[in-house]
Amino acid sequence: MSLLITRRRAAAAVLTTALLVPLAACGNDDSGTDKDTAAGAEPSGSASGAPKADLTVLAAASLTDVFKEAGAAYEKENPGTKVTFSFAGSQELAAQVKQGAPADALVTADTKTMDGLTGETGTPTVIAKNRLVIAVGEGNPEKVENLKDLSDTKLKVVLAAPEVPVGRYSKQILDAQKIEVKPVSQEPNVRAVLSKVELGEADAGLVYKTDAETATDKVDAIDIPDAENAVASYPAATLKASKHSEAAAAFVAWLSTPAAQKILQGAGFQQP
Repeated sequence: MSLLITRRRAAAAVLTTALLVPLAACGNDDSGTDKDTAAGAEPSGSASGAPKADLTVLAAASLTDVFKEAGAAYEKENPGTKVTFSFAGSQELAAQVKQGAPADALVTADTKTMDGLTGETGTPTVIAKNRLVIAVGEGNPEKVENLKDLSDTKLKVVLAAPEVPVGRYSKQILDAQKIEVKPVSQEPNVRAVLSKVELGEADAGLVYKTDAETATDKVDAIDIPDAENAVASYPAATLKASKHSEAAAAFVAWLSTPAAQKILQGAGFQQP
């Protein structure tokens, strides 16, 4: 009797094993994604859905400080993505794009420069605006009060070159007020103008409000009335030559999100 029971139990065990094998096989073939995850493979995108990539962004010099903060925030929000910035005058950046410099996105300090690259970029989006101020040495030793004071030949005034966006804006507002200024030098970007004032090599210079706010321990900013001022627009666009087009588009789109706008406006930039 015991021998019969033992044989029946063995047969049942064999049948159970036979039924479980195909079920286990089906479970293992449920999803290729599960296999990849089990193997330790990283997902192709970040938590926010943006594809991972090492991005190079060409950006106007006046964005130097704020974009470093924005880039760190974006990388934190998108693990696995690295954003490297190359800062220069917008006209220099445009030249780099035309020469085929490897990059993924471009942000200029004016729409004119961006519009000149329509064959090289995607559709641009204005992400911020800015205004000009008169930068003077700390304490305003020369007592500069307004744009008209810049015409004083005793003042050492420095401006950006006319082909630079801030230089073009400077010429625009000075011409509108019929103010003639003879600068002691014309610089390749706004940070170079600011540096001249910081170092005491110039008594005054026209810079963006946001640039002056990065050096409050060395320069004072004299506001220019809106009626006499110019509004600088900052368009951002992907570059058609980018090898990471989806990731570049995700970064450019992010610049208009509340998170990015909070950083930009916290640095003194105006809403687009």
